[in-house]
Amino acid sequence: MINPSKPALLKSTTLKGKSISLFSATALGIGGMMGAGLFSLLGTASAHAGTHIPLAFLLGAIAASFSVYSYAKLGATFPSSGGAATFTVMSFGPGLISGGLNVFQYIAYLIAAALYAAGFAEYSNTLLGDHLSPAETKLIGAVIVILCAGINLLGTDIVGRAEMLAIGFVTLALILFSIDGIHVADVSAFKMTNWSINGIAIATGILYINYQGFGVVTNSSNAMQVPHKELPLAMFSALILVTIAYILVSTAVVLLLTPAQMIINSGHVLADAAQIAAGKIGFVVIGASALLACAAALNATIFAASNIAADMAQKNSVSEALGDEVLKTELRALTISALLVIALVLAFPLDVVGKMASLAFLLVYAAITYGHIRVRNQTGAKLWPLWAAIIINLSLFATLFINVIETASNSAIALVAALVGSFAIEATSRKFLRKKLKPH
Repeated sequence: MINPSKPALLKSTTLKGKSISLFSATALGIGGMMGAGLFSLLGTASAHAGTHIPLAFLLGAIAASFSVYSYAKLGATFPSSGGAATFTVMSFGPGLISGGLNVFQYIAYLIAAALYAAGFAEYSNTLLGDHLSPAETKLIGAVIVILCAGINLLGTDIVGRAEMLAIGFVTLALILFSIDGIHVADVSAFKMTNWSINGIAIATGILYINYQGFGVVTNSSNAMQVPHKELPLAMFSALILVTIAYILVSTAVVLLLTPAQMIINSGHVLADAAQIAAGKIGFVVIGASALLACAAALNATIFAASNIAADMAQKNSVSEALGDEVLKTELRALTISALLVIALVLAFPLDVVGKMASLAFLLVYAAITYGHIRVRNQTGAKLWPLWAAIIINLSLFATLFINVIETASNSAIALVAALVGSFAIEATSRKFLRKKLKPH
């Protein structure tokens, strides 16, 4: 139920009082989606789906569309810079459940941001001829996090404009690559690989991180002039556009490279495919596109994470102690977010971070959509799409989690620790720290 004492959770004036246009909001969503997942996880996914990667992308988009519907209805009804952090409080009320969920989804955004930073670093190394040491590659990842944090300090409107410029170039490059790649590919020599429902489901789960960026748009809803119209349009427009791009790009890739080649060149599949299609120029252009896409996704995700953190603290959606000590201001929230992302970049390899990010968001979307059912009379949402979102997200989570346990148990343990730790942190701060911080 909605807590009537929490009107401050809803739409408020943004930093510097600026509004965000429909085009900027759509670009923010595209930027949040079209990142390292597309450029760096194709090889990992091909190990399970083979040449059926385009189908996995399509299924991922269909699965994500139900969560987009839920988020669009919530965001239009409860516009706030906190986005999904506000949704949990409006659905579950302020307390341990909403606080723990908000801490966990904040961690999920940080994991996704680390994936994009790692992807940027990986492609930087590829463009430099693979001459960088592992330490130097990770240093590049840390530097791009700092740069994107600096851009976010300039405000919502600047973030949106930066996304539009970067994504404009990336989209054009990917369209040209897709057309050229499909044109030059020897279609007669193409052979479909064997497939299984489980394999495609695992690949869909791995590639799901490519769609998590739609949630970023809800964090700009408080900066929209007419959020109930602009937010759904921006979110679904971003989803449709990136899905078309993903299907075209992955089709060109599977026509140009065998699954075995994709696995071998896992960290830079698109660049290698582009080199086959257009030589050195194609390699450089797609490599540069990868850098821009990863930077844009990182930029948008840090924007969402820092907004969630600041909103949680300012609107008391987490304990007062946690808010006062860690997330008190937007600047502090942004700084803490950037530092934690850098720590994740330094600690985990790209493929591990990618699977952790997909798993985390599948859980977050299921939990928030369940909360949506509790306030459905407020949003006017239909019930069946909400249940569809919950069932699909949890099914993909279970399939991918079993695979992760079998292949990378450490990342599964880390994710469970993050989930349990989120509620433990919230519970501990509520029980102990608040009393210590109150003035005597």
